[in-house]
Amino acid sequence: MTIKIGDKIPAATLKVMTKDGPSNATTEELFGSGKVVMFSVPGAFTPTCSARHLPGFVDHAAEIAAKGVGRIVCVAVNDVFVMDAWGKSANVGDKIVMAADGNGEFTRALGLELDASGFGMGQRGQRFAVITQDGVVTALNVEAPGEFKVSSAEFVLGQL
Repeated sequence: MTIKIGDKIPAATLKVMTKDGPSNATTEELFGSGKVVMFSVPGAFTPTCSARHLPGFVDHAAEIAAKGVGRIVCVAVNDVFVMDAWGKSANVGDKIVMAADGNGEFTRALGLELDASGFGMGQRGQRFAVITQDGVVTALNVEAPGEFKVSSAEFVLGQL
């Protein structure tokens, strides 16, 4: 079942890169307190994700923070090393937490998985954006197949 507004973000463990190497980050740690924006991409280094989705959040991070958002989290069904490399290539710095859902467990718990095996990418996550407050979903924007509108930084900024 797909997560919906009013639902609590499900318990899961994601991977993030730290100065000491890969580390676990629970959804409680990432989303449990304050206002958080999460966006999901089908794959790091893929065309729309790299040219528009991630850069939009990098470019608008200060404006999003000014609206009371304490953390922006980018999630993809990729490994932590790929997410780290993608973040570095996009000059994310400390603006965005690059969180790896390597096995897609968190994405499945959200009910937002995507079968991209037709493109040779296996199981991935849909393109979406979520706003949470204290771990509860207050806005959920899931893109139609092939679209990039409602999960953009600009659209999310208008919701804050």
